[in-house]
Amino acid sequence: MKSPHIGELVLSERQIQEGVEIVAGKLNSQFRDAVIITVVPGGILFTADLVRKLKFDIKMDYISCPHTPGDSQNQSAIVFHENISLHGEDVIMIDDAIESGGTMKRLVSYIQDNYSPKSLSIATLFVKPNRKHIPVPQNYAFEMESDDLLVGYGLPWGDKLRNVPYVSKLVK
Repeated sequence: MKSPHIGELVLSERQIQEGVEIVAGKLNSQFRDAVIITVVPGGILFTADLVRKLKFDIKMDYISCPHTPGDSQNQSAIVFHENISLHGEDVIMIDDAIESGGTMKRLVSYIQDNYSPKSLSIATLFVKPNRKHIPVPQNYAFEMESDDLLVGYGLPWGDKLRNVPYVSKLVK
């Protein structure tokens, strides 16, 4: 795909698949069953790749809290219909990445405060170094060296580029 916004390669398709395997291995060693909640739309690609590697029973649901990449003060509405009961369940929230961590921290608090899960953890492909503290276990494959804005593999710019099969630095 050609776009003036796609810059230096950060994670190749091969590295992404290795990352999926790493996170799946971590989750497979921790869970016998769980409810997977995908953060949409960004977490769709990672979730699709990850759940096919999980060796335990899962139920799936989704949650949304739209935000602008790089916005650490996201206050948009959280949309969650609880299609699968979370009460007393091990819950894994899956997103493509934890960037500033602001949105994920809000989502974690929302689930903990309203749905009484047995446990709640996060699974992402990568995290950025200056993210906010989120007080639940985090399973990820890569820790980025910088807070550069990134695109591809679920990460958008201007609501585009989510379908780029690798992760690159954003060129504004």
